[in-house]
Amino acid sequence: MSDRFETGMKVRRAVLGDAHVDRAEDAKTALDEPFQTLITETAWGNVWASDGISDRERSMLTLALLAALGNFEEIPMHIRATANTGASKQDVLEAFQHVAIYAGVPRANQALKLAKQTYAEMEAGKA
Repeated sequence: MSDRFETGMKVRRAVLGDAHVDRAEDAKTALDEPFQTLITETAWGNVWASDGISDRERSMLTLALLAALGNFEEIPMHIRATANTGASKQDVLEAFQHVAIYAGVPRANQALKLAKQTYAEMEAGKA
């Protein structure tokens, strides 16, 4: 494995948690292994590993971009990651309010619905 992969895996585990990463690794097949390596090295080993901005800020940006682009399926995962990145519920609300103004109310509304549901699951110990 490359240094960038190892760095990426370390950052990925720190942000998403060991349980999530272990499930993803266990589900990996020969078909998606190259893709999983790509995102581990680039998303986690380059972008998330950068010290240019904080993990809190990166978390807010990620959630806003996911919502703005309508990539709702990854929002719960990144809401759960806020427990590790330091982004508060207020931070998430602020990010989604930006989405409402710059990308559309329906997308922000759906993202906020997912955030509320995920936070409720986290508080109930189901996450």
